[in-house]
Amino acid sequence: MTLTAYNRVPIPSFMYGTAWKKEATTALVLQAVEAGFTAIDTANQLIHYDEARVGEAFLTLAKQGIAREQLFLQTKFTSVNGQDHRTPYDASADLTTQVKQSFDSSLAHLHTDYLDAYVLHGPYSRRGLAAEDWEVWAAIEQLYESKRTRMIGVSNVSVEQLTLLCDKARHRPMVVQNRCYAALGWDKEVRELCRAHDIIYQGFSLLTANREVFADPEVRHMAARYGMGLAQLVFRFATQIGMLPLTGTTNPQHMTEDLGADQFTISPEDLQRIENIGL
Repeated sequence: MTLTAYNRVPIPSFMYGTAWKKEATTALVLQAVEAGFTAIDTANQLIHYDEARVGEAFLTLAKQGIAREQLFLQTKFTSVNGQDHRTPYDASADLTTQVKQSFDSSLAHLHTDYLDAYVLHGPYSRRGLAAEDWEVWAAIEQLYESKRTRMIGVSNVSVEQLTLLCDKARHRPMVVQNRCYAALGWDKEVRELCRAHDIIYQGFSLLTANREVFADPEVRHMAARYGMGLAQLVFRFATQIGMLPLTGTTNPQHMTEDLGADQFTISPEDLQRIENIGL
């Protein structure tokens, strides 16, 4: 199953995230693909990701006969304030140069000559969009126009910031990736804006950011009624409301179970209960 953004590029409806995997990254990406994941998310940010080890997995997969074109590969540009001293670009260079250097570094790490999605890891400030954001976004737009990436997007973005991008950018984002809290209506305002503009909403930390949901007796009873685990219930909920979920599980059995979340359908009444569970 795939989702399609306004530029008509399809993206698999479930994505494997590689944050915090460190030296286990290569083996876990291989396990994820073996389980059935065809979309992989990473970032050129050594604090939380090891992009080069994702690339090692892709080399191994190619030797196994799984071509690069069979997989959806998404990575990110992370600004200086999201990096440690190991920046994948010249931190003293202008921002346009930083984006280009980071992008080229990502292609080298990942052993590819194009990306499926290139994402701004987050705006420079919590409110509004600064001059730095517009310069970086323009550089990302240039990469899209040059066809070196098939989609562009933004992560960790507020509804106010996304509205500005949709209204004023040359190319509005095709994907948005946010941490998704039940207590905030599962990021309802941003999701609704994405739906209005045919942007694919990717939700991460659906499990780790919402531990209170798993403790809720009603949700536990609901999962038991459907004969599914709590994680499967949350992932199925996400896909039914139009979200593309990410999972970062390190357990091969859970990888398979997570992908099996499409084997049942949550009723409209139960969907509404889960959507309002943290409010």
